[in-house]
Amino acid sequence: MAAQPLTAEERTYFEVVEDSLMSLSKTLLRDTVAGHRLQADAQIKALLQEALTADKAFQYKFQAVRGISIQYPQDSTFRIFSWQLYVSENDYRYGGFLQVNTAEGGVYALEDHSAEVRMPEHEVMQPDYWYGAVYYNLKQFGNKRDRHYLLFGFDGYELFRKRKLIDVLVFKDGKPRFGAPVFEHGPGKVKHRIVREYSAEVSTHLNYDEDLEMIMFDHLIGQNGPHGEGLTYYPDGSYEAYKLNRKDTWEYTEKVFDQVSEEAPRPSPILDSRKKDIFGRGNQ
Repeated sequence: MAAQPLTAEERTYFEVVEDSLMSLSKTLLRDTVAGHRLQADAQIKALLQEALTADKAFQYKFQAVRGISIQYPQDSTFRIFSWQLYVSENDYRYGGFLQVNTAEGGVYALEDHSAEVRMPEHEVMQPDYWYGAVYYNLKQFGNKRDRHYLLFGFDGYELFRKRKLIDVLVFKDGKPRFGAPVFEHGPGKVKHRIVREYSAEVSTHLNYDEDLEMIMFDHLIGQNGPHGEGLTYYPDGSYEAYKLNRKDTWEYTEKVFDQVSEEAPRPSPILDSRKKDIFGRGNQ
C-alpha cells in the first residue's frame, strides 16, 4: 500500500520545524558563546524528537537544513541525523536520531558516550550508548537477511588530534545496534568499527571508493607534532583498504598501490571551516 501524501496542514507543520532547525543549526555552528551553542543543541534534540514521531514524518526530507547531516541507505529503510556541538577546543560532542521507515517504525535518540569508550574498535553499542560522530557517508552491504550499513563519520576529538571512523549499523530482532565484527585483520583478528586518529594540521581520506569497490584510507605514520602535543599521525602518501569478500566481511589490505607519492595527497577536505560547512558545502 502506497504511503499517503502529506496534507497541506502536515506539510506546513514540517516546514515550520525545518525553519526552526535552520535557525538553531546556525547558532550551533557559528555562535561564539558556548552557552548559546549548548542551548541550541538541546532545542534541536527536543524539536526533532517531537517532529520525527509525528505521522508521515519520514516523508519530509528536511533538505533545506544546513549543519545537520541526514543520511539515507539505498534501501530507504531508515535515515540517520547527526550533528556536531563544539563546546571548547578539547570538547566536541555529537547528537543524532535514527528514524526507522518500517511498519514497526521507531525513533531512537543517539546519545554520545564516546568519551567513556576505552576500546572503541571492539564494542557493540546501543543508540543510548553511541560513539558520537557527524556522518558524511552511508553505504549498505550484504543481502536483505544479513544486511549491514557502514557509517563514515568525523569526530573533532580535541585541538591537536581529529578522528574519522567507520561504524557499523545492524538491526537485530528489529533493534538497531552499532558495531559488528566485520573488519578482518587476519585469523581471529576482527574489529567492530574503525577509528583513525590523525593530526589536526592535515586532512585525511576515509571513504568508500565506488570505482575500486574498496574502502580507501591514508596510511598514517607517527611523529611528534610541532606544537608540543607529542606523538600524532600524518599521511605518508600511500593507501590502505578494506575489500568486501564472499563472507560479507571486510578484509584488510595493507597496501593498495605500489607507488608512493612524494607528498601526501590533499583531497578537498570534507571539513573546511574557512569556506565550507561541516559537510563540505559552501556556507550561505
